[in-house]
Amino acid sequence: MTSSTLPTVVSTPDLALHWRRATEEPAWLRRVLVTIALVFLSLFLVLPLVMVLYSAFSQGLNAWQAAITEPDALAAIRLTLLVVAIAVPANLIFGVATAWAVAKFEFRGKSVLISLIDMPFAISPVVVGLIFVVMFGSQGWLGPWLSEHDLKILYAVPGIVIVIIFGTLPFVARELIPLMQQQGKEEEEASLTLGASGWKTFWHVTLPNIKWGLIYGVILCNARAMGEFGAVAVVSGRIRGETNTLPLHIEVLYNEYQFTAAFAVSSLLTALALATIVIKSLVEWHDERRQRLANL
Repeated sequence: MTSSTLPTVVSTPDLALHWRRATEEPAWLRRVLVTIALVFLSLFLVLPLVMVLYSAFSQGLNAWQAAITEPDALAAIRLTLLVVAIAVPANLIFGVATAWAVAKFEFRGKSVLISLIDMPFAISPVVVGLIFVVMFGSQGWLGPWLSEHDLKILYAVPGIVIVIIFGTLPFVARELIPLMQQQGKEEEEASLTLGASGWKTFWHVTLPNIKWGLIYGVILCNARAMGEFGAVAVVSGRIRGETNTLPLHIEVLYNEYQFTAAFAVSSLLTALALATIVIKSLVEWHDERRQRLANL
């Protein structure tokens, strides 16, 4: 055998270097991508948030405090918290039940149900508001019946709650469905086989497995519920001090050229959004840490 037919022997360090060069992106490409991401986030996220906070306190702390404690602002804060307190638990129950049904059972129309869950993501919030106007308006499908029984949905709290539940419907379900499908149903079946009831199986087996996905979905649902604008603007009637949530109250102040008050109330929503991001990051960090420890 001649030397030209012998296989080429590559040393271990050379092989590792070759493998790293073949699988890793060039350093200049990483720097360019990171720079683009940072510049984009700075211009379209960080800078606007800083401007909101700066404008909110530009007239001093007393002006900021006066803006968020005047009666209409307090009414908007109370209504926003009330709507969130109703919509988030409702979507939590719906999300768990739907994810359970999709992940654990096979039934006709399953793919249609999954597609319907995504519908609120695809429909404009203004269109959502108009849909419920057609249903509950005085000339709508249920309008005459509601009038006969002295029930009021539109231009009242029930209408606002309904459109926010519709708009935030996918968040919990979409977090849980892939998680529960990945986990399968072997552990639940083992628990039931050993004599545990359905409730004990859910509480001690299913819930611990999905709790971090559930918390993540609730956080996203809560953030969207607080900031919902388009659908609420259509069904609320924008009655000052009665049906204005925080986003609607901010718009009213801005249209009346009360810029400092508008930015002061905006800073509240901004603070809530930042708190949501911090909690979301903590949940993600805890979940990644738990997965790393489980893989050891």
